[in-house]
Amino acid sequence: MPGPLAGIRILEMAGLGPAPFCGMMLADHGAEVIRVEREGGWILPGDPMLRSRRTIRVDLKQAEGIAIVRDLARTCDGLIEGYRPGVMERLGLGPDVLLADRPSLVYGRMTGWGQDGPLARAAGHDINYIALAGVLHTVGREGRPSPPVNYLGDFGGGGMLLAFAMASALLAVRGGAPGQVIDCAMTEGSALLAALVHGLNAAGQWRDEAGANLIDGGSPWYDAYRTADGKWVAVGAIETQFRALLIEKLGLSVDPGDDAALRAAFTTAFASRTREEWCALLEGSDACFAPILSLAEAPAHPHNVARGAFATIDGVVQPAPAPRYSATRTAPPAAPKADADGVLAELGYAPERIAALRATRTIG
Repeated sequence: MPGPLAGIRILEMAGLGPAPFCGMMLADHGAEVIRVEREGGWILPGDPMLRSRRTIRVDLKQAEGIAIVRDLARTCDGLIEGYRPGVMERLGLGPDVLLADRPSLVYGRMTGWGQDGPLARAAGHDINYIALAGVLHTVGREGRPSPPVNYLGDFGGGGMLLAFAMASALLAVRGGAPGQVIDCAMTEGSALLAALVHGLNAAGQWRDEAGANLIDGGSPWYDAYRTADGKWVAVGAIETQFRALLIEKLGLSVDPGDDAALRAAFTTAFASRTREEWCALLEGSDACFAPILSLAEAPAHPHNVARGAFATIDGVVQPAPAPRYSATRTAPPAAPKADADGVLAELGYAPERIAALRATRTIG
């Protein structure tokens, strides 16, 4: 069977980071996603976030290019864009125009700060958004926050949240609701990811500083340790029974309530053997252990291989679609396909018109 979003058609206005990640999520789960790329736009070759789409390159500085996008939007259930507030309006492709063309359209907007507010039109990146949300403050060691790549803002609180919102709004349309605009701000999305920490803080179970808590590296039970070969392992023995097992397997005799002594003991113990030796002893047990694998190592780990957690497209190893379904199994991800002629032919454009658009460089 096709993916659970089969039959949904999405128009993606090409951008960087969170918007294409949202497009990837929707395409991975069965939606037909058509990506409109700007003439002269920059594309990372082999970018996994562009997989499983058809693409059309359009010059949005030409009136005919804008007309093409409007024609495409009339055939779509949803649209996603990640420009600064006002850009789509200046192009003549704002939500007022496109929802008038197609009242059932779900118009998904992705920004860092949101569509309004004092910072709405300011430049920024993931680190700025998660800083304002209070999230960066919780990441790192005492005295210095550590940027967690751009997982929390761009992708977790951005692209993935917009994909969820698109699916939710599209489900509402299927139930008879009108189309609508989604204002997805990475500041608010990343703050949402920190709901657990806010709850712990309110309950007095969280010190409001980085590296001072049970699950942020402040506890020896939940941390990373270097092994004899210079590699690293991770332990997460939060529960009492798992802690006891970890101590037993490490062959330690130490007070489980003395964090300083425990950290020293764990550091010394893990440094006495290689990572592979620790894997042989601890992997698959309830000691809450895992090797810290590199990007190159992770796809080859037996568990990931058995689960099919990674795929290779055009020589690029990348995470496979997730999660998985029991009935609506998704097809293997595919490389993006430039298909201007096919996309426009489906809109009813005659071959002569398509050729004329290419001659004027309206399409690439």
